[in-house]
Amino acid sequence: MSKGSILVVGGAGYIGSQVNKELCEAGYHTIVFDNLSTGSRETVTTDEFVEGDIGDERALTELFCRTDIDAVMHFAADIDVGESVRNPQKYYNNNLVKTKVLLDTMLKHDIKKIIFSSTAAIFGIPEKGLIDEDHLQLPINPYGESKLMVERILRDYDKAYGLRYCSFRYFNAAGGDPQQKIPYLKQKETNLIPVLLRNLKNGNSRSTIFGTDYPTRDGTCVRDYIHICDLADAHIKGLNQLLKGAVSRVYNLGNGKGYTVKEVVDAVNRVTNSTLNITEGPRREGDPHTLIADGTKAKTELKWTPRYSLKEMIEHAWNAMKLSGEFLEQI
Repeated sequence: MSKGSILVVGGAGYIGSQVNKELCEAGYHTIVFDNLSTGSRETVTTDEFVEGDIGDERALTELFCRTDIDAVMHFAADIDVGESVRNPQKYYNNNLVKTKVLLDTMLKHDIKKIIFSSTAAIFGIPEKGLIDEDHLQLPINPYGESKLMVERILRDYDKAYGLRYCSFRYFNAAGGDPQQKIPYLKQKETNLIPVLLRNLKNGNSRSTIFGTDYPTRDGTCVRDYIHICDLADAHIKGLNQLLKGAVSRVYNLGNGKGYTVKEVVDAVNRVTNSTLNITEGPRREGDPHTLIADGTKAKTELKWTPRYSLKEMIEHAWNAMKLSGEFLEQI
């Protein structure tokens, strides 16, 4: 017997595909809904897939009319911070306007439970080392603004219409499917670990460290990395709570400890038995020196604990890239 039917929008993407796989393993029936603009059909490990856009009310209505949906998980968003600054229209349209279409269509069909994929970018420049859920929220780019706006809509829709939600603010998602069933097929990447691995794939092309004079232990930025399987675990725990009648919640998801850029470079070298071609560059504007999550709330309320180390994140990402043919034979 299925625990329920879950619509996974953006379920062909990097995080959504892993969550979809683990939802099925946990006993849920899933339907993946994705426009394949950045995701791939090859990453969907379940049979029920619908190609469509969350801004298409007709497609959503057709789906909701023929399928009983117990809850929605929303991963369909553009996430490139730099691109959001260059092209804010794209981000406010896809991440905000189209999400409102999804929420409004859900309400029309009396679907009132959603898990939302948010981001630590809503906090902007942090005022303290460990960032908890109540930290001041002052995004410094349209990507973070678009996600924060959706969080505010969710809050208001809960009060007005009873739409209950669980919003997860990710720090730096990393890793790959440990079982190697999902290939890494993301076409564009800005996160450090996959950027380094792709540069190895491209004949060890040059990787740049932006800023080596920060007030950290080795002068480079510190970031909190979290495995996508740990993210999936938190999502399923949040879903279980919503389905049991829990009130709306927001959670920060990270390991609660940080690694410098140089430490990540060293770890990639060890895992791949390579020596990355590294150059040092100036600081990037808007880069805080330290971003680390305070995950106490998720650990206390969801009984959630991150399981995977940085080494495992790199190993799993590397294996997923090799599974997709990303690496050259000599690497």
